[in-house]
Amino acid sequence: MHSSPVIDVHTHMMSQPYLDLLREKGAPKYTFRTLPEGGEVVDMYGSPFLTLFPAMLDYEMRIKAMDQARVDVAIVSLTSPSCYFGDPHISLDAARIMNDSFIEAQRAYPDRIRWLCSLPWQYPELARQELARCLEAGAVGVMVLANIDGKSLSDPAFADVWQAIDDAALPVLVHPTAPPAVDQLDMRKHNMVPPVGFVFDTTMAISRCIYDGFFDRYQKLKIIGAHGGGALPFIAGRLDLCYDNIPTCAAHAEERPTQYLRRIYVDAVVHRQDVLDLCINVCGPDNVLYGSDYPHNIGDMTGCLARVDSLAGELRHAVRGRNAERLFRL
Repeated sequence: MHSSPVIDVHTHMMSQPYLDLLREKGAPKYTFRTLPEGGEVVDMYGSPFLTLFPAMLDYEMRIKAMDQARVDVAIVSLTSPSCYFGDPHISLDAARIMNDSFIEAQRAYPDRIRWLCSLPWQYPELARQELARCLEAGAVGVMVLANIDGKSLSDPAFADVWQAIDDAALPVLVHPTAPPAVDQLDMRKHNMVPPVGFVFDTTMAISRCIYDGFFDRYQKLKIIGAHGGGALPFIAGRLDLCYDNIPTCAAHAEERPTQYLRRIYVDAVVHRQDVLDLCINVCGPDNVLYGSDYPHNIGDMTGCLARVDSLAGELRHAVRGRNAERLFRL
């Protein structure tokens, strides 16, 4: 490994047993459909939600892609819909199936693969038990969707899970799914969930946590906002302005929102150099991490790294992997 390792903190894998369970137990919310050109897509209530690709199940293909892009380590995680479906047994089964597949992958590729655990958040006691099991098995953090089957991350129902995560001072990747109210927002037309809905979901989730005092309650965990933190860097000044002038925005948080943004990590999955620069300016040079969103059809391992490699001097090395080394204790 070279002196400046490349660590991909936002990259996904699934497993066939997980997809089999989703196919069997995910309806009516999640259903599978064969595409006219071949392959499959998972629909959410009848609208395209997740296009499936062979690379999502194939670690040899992943390692080859990492070698071609010169990525050293992938911190893999499950993507949406995670394990937020079914009764307690089904949801826990989905989490365990995926976490076990990540354990196997790290054993098979110990120098290349690390992983974030998935939890059955809807059932907090089971989630805490699975978190403990995963930490013993080598998980380096947690993956959570920006809404948990429609519930906000700061919902009191999840407080015990967050406390366990905070006690262990873990990194948590907040990754979007379809936001609540897709129909009311008219997002089905033009399939607006991937380009806009995902970013909206992350932005709402973390903004709500800021105003809710979440970061005052949990000061040891480290939140990573996917896709550059959504729109957070762009609206940072507006978040502060509302905190200063609207009493309900300031009722629960001890500091201005931009102070919390300096504690939040964001990835480099932003697809423009000037947007990457904005993330660095708002969140700080120590808080931006390389990510790729591989192997989604809108993932870009090579392009995201090229933008990171265009950064100057020590900043380039920090974002390529040194920030992630520190954060994940690699």
